[in-house]
Amino acid sequence: MEEQSNNDYLNKELNIVFRFLIKKGVSHTDAEDAVQETAYKYLRYSDSIRSSNLRSWLIRVALNYYYDQCRKNKKYIFNIEDQMLESQEYRELPEIFLIAKERTEDFNRLLSKLKPLFAELLLLKYQSELTYAEISKLIGIDNNSVKMNLFRARKKFLKLYEEEKNER
Repeated sequence: MEEQSNNDYLNKELNIVFRFLIKKGVSHTDAEDAVQETAYKYLRYSDSIRSSNLRSWLIRVALNYYYDQCRKNKKYIFNIEDQMLESQEYRELPEIFLIAKERTEDFNRLLSKLKPLFAELLLLKYQSELTYAEISKLIGIDNNSVKMNLFRARKKFLKLYEEEKNER
């Protein structure tokens, strides 16, 4: 009976991790792969994980797996486009959708030029709308480091944006 409740709890936490990855812009199949790998690692190392940090541990493992796969495949893809399709405004006016799609592609291209930590911090702060404390807990670094790295990420992103704008 206790094993069943542990499995239910793990499934619930893995579903949260999956939804987090999808909201972060990871493709459905990549998110599934990351969650499956995370579940495998959890089952393998469950005796050494403190239960109070389980969700943070699961998310960190899933993100690390995803970033490792991206590095191996030399790609960083954030699917913000799916969220745009759900909006009624974009279905009614195709021009707006095309412009938004272009901006999304530009945004993804600029994000892919950033360090993975910077891209992750920007997405967590501005797309997932997490607080500094939540980001700090999730990533496992202190609040001041989150603020400092977010400042650097915004500065680098703006610099890349300005460079691209001047090239056009």
